[in-house]
Amino acid sequence: MKNKVLYPVIAKEYNDDGHYFVVTSPNVQGMIVEGDTLEEAIEEASFDIADWFEVKGKIEKVADPSKWHLEKDEKLVYVPVNLTNFYKKYGKTVRKNISVPEYLANWAKENKINVSRVASDALKALQEQRA
Repeated sequence: MKNKVLYPVIAKEYNDDGHYFVVTSPNVQGMIVEGDTLEEAIEEASFDIADWFEVKGKIEKVADPSKWHLEKDEKLVYVPVNLTNFYKKYGKTVRKNISVPEYLANWAKENKINVSRVASDALKALQEQRA
């Protein structure tokens, strides 16, 4: 399971009332974000798309961007979208059998420690450290 996906959007540069960029997506109805730079607009789009996934409760299939009609001043850009919060909210729990030394298993039982919780917390910490 990947924690990031690249999501296609359409970016357009404007010079009418200052200089700024607007990002939209045919996949995310109503999403219009802007930024002073393309990087800012892409970052805002990334947050909006991640929020959209959370509201929908699922990761929507992306329409094929090669079939999108782009104006001559628009360009296709791929936005990195972080799915960590989505998976925290909607990810299912799976059963994994692990082996631990017997003395640790006994100690955990005596101290009423949930080994699954400890393993999950350790894996989450490792994931955040490597992100």
